[in-house]
Amino acid sequence: MTIMDNTVLSFLQARKKKTILLSELEQLVGGQASYEDFALLINDLEQKGILTAVKQQGYNQKPIPLANAYRIIQSKIPADFLQEIERFHFILHPLIKLEAYYSLAASEWENDLPYIQHINHFLKEQGLPDDEATAPERSYALVGDEKWIDEKGGKKLLERVGIWSAMNIVYLPDPLMLAVNQLQHAQRDETGLHLVVENKTTFHALLEYLPDTMFYSLIYGAGWKITADIIMLDKQLSLQNREHCIYYFGDLDYEGISIWHSLNMRHLALPAIAFYRALLSKPAARGKETQVCNEEALAHFLTYFSFAEQETIRDILGNGGYYPQEALSRAELGAIWRDASWS
Repeated sequence: MTIMDNTVLSFLQARKKKTILLSELEQLVGGQASYEDFALLINDLEQKGILTAVKQQGYNQKPIPLANAYRIIQSKIPADFLQEIERFHFILHPLIKLEAYYSLAASEWENDLPYIQHINHFLKEQGLPDDEATAPERSYALVGDEKWIDEKGGKKLLERVGIWSAMNIVYLPDPLMLAVNQLQHAQRDETGLHLVVENKTTFHALLEYLPDTMFYSLIYGAGWKITADIIMLDKQLSLQNREHCIYYFGDLDYEGISIWHSLNMRHLALPAIAFYRALLSKPAARGKETQVCNEEALAHFLTYFSFAEQETIRDILGNGGYYPQEALSRAELGAIWRDASWS
């Protein structure tokens, strides 16, 4: 039974009038199927005795002719699927909504019903959850499978039955990928400095120089991930009672600047100017012509540079140029990080 079949059968079963126009049936189906498929459905309903043609109204003039009007024989409509949904309306917890299943294939209902029953048991036993939980935790509590919500269609089902928002599910950021300078770890009374780098290659290139710097940690930003994961910094390093300052170094292109800007909106992060200035001494690369400029991000980023540097950056980026972090060698990166002023 297809979605179109269920739509038509549900409509016919609920209809109080004993007749229906062909045009009404066509509007009901809409763009769900071609005329040929629609005609096959109507003919099938005729063969099953659910519809009988009102011959006095005539027929349309299409290659597969259909009557312009039909009588509905309610007693012939198969009631098992639809009646089962109606029966569960009275059995399930009142917060569980089943209206969506009237327009879905019977197989969707059959697949979802075991999970709906698990959810019903949870709601009747415990009610709506007051506490927040991760998706795996809530998934296991509901159906005994920690992967059900995120990986097996559970979120879609919870939305379908109208209780997703009431499940109080929170998504936690991934842990930060970082290295800690043990020499700075003991300096608990000083401001902790942290360097976030956008790309993995730069992270590994700088890693060996970390003990030679005044920085507490080196953090791999993984592109845009850092904008969500940065909230883990205090928790992972137990820095709740310590002042700390974050520097950011990414590709000198529109996207890298936008990543910095988004990070800075969540947690104050200063552009690592010494690295960017070193990039400006290199030949610009090309190949990022399709990147979109976030003018607000660019304008804010440029305030950290001299007027001449601002003009250079705008000119290079505006003409499709950019500077990848990898333009600086391992030795150059290490020397800049070790010798620059980071106060």
